[in-house]
Amino acid sequence: MYKGIGKKIKNLRLKKGLTQEELGERTDLTKGYISQIERDLSSPSIDTFFSILEVLGCSPKEFFDDLEHVQKVVYDDEDQTEFIDEELGYQIQWLVPESNENDMEPIILTLEPNGKFKEFEPSLSETFAYVLQGQVSVKLGKRIYHARAGEAIYFHASHEHQIFNDFNGISKLLLVATESYL
Repeated sequence: MYKGIGKKIKNLRLKKGLTQEELGERTDLTKGYISQIERDLSSPSIDTFFSILEVLGCSPKEFFDDLEHVQKVVYDDEDQTEFIDEELGYQIQWLVPESNENDMEPIILTLEPNGKFKEFEPSLSETFAYVLQGQVSVKLGKRIYHARAGEAIYFHASHEHQIFNDFNGISKLLLVATESYL
């Protein structure tokens, strides 16, 4: 196995909308072991690796193909993927494939009225967002900040944090976070 498969497995898992626990249940592995694999602290056996790829809907050839490609610079609609969480009322649109493997991850986050993005634990991440439509609130620790269309948001994720829509309509923002955010 080559170094860095963990980031790619994590990226595929997130695109499938699975938690580490769900991936573990579907592959008879523990959440802790999935976490170790994703952080490249442990290397799965070939059988385990193939089992994980099967659950994630990726062939070994597809998984390793990107090693041979020339760097892509311009991305269009066909490169983008989406995930919708109807329960929390948000949609993520990944603008760059496999951006989870890069230092930054640009997304478009759309929040339904009263929708909220999942809450994140403190980390070393930095987050930038530009509100394209509506208005949002950012809960950072015990403080809440408000931003509306045309305003930018920037913070270090050193506290628990969450973005939510406090607008009667749909709110949309371009969000760019460093690796450990999403």
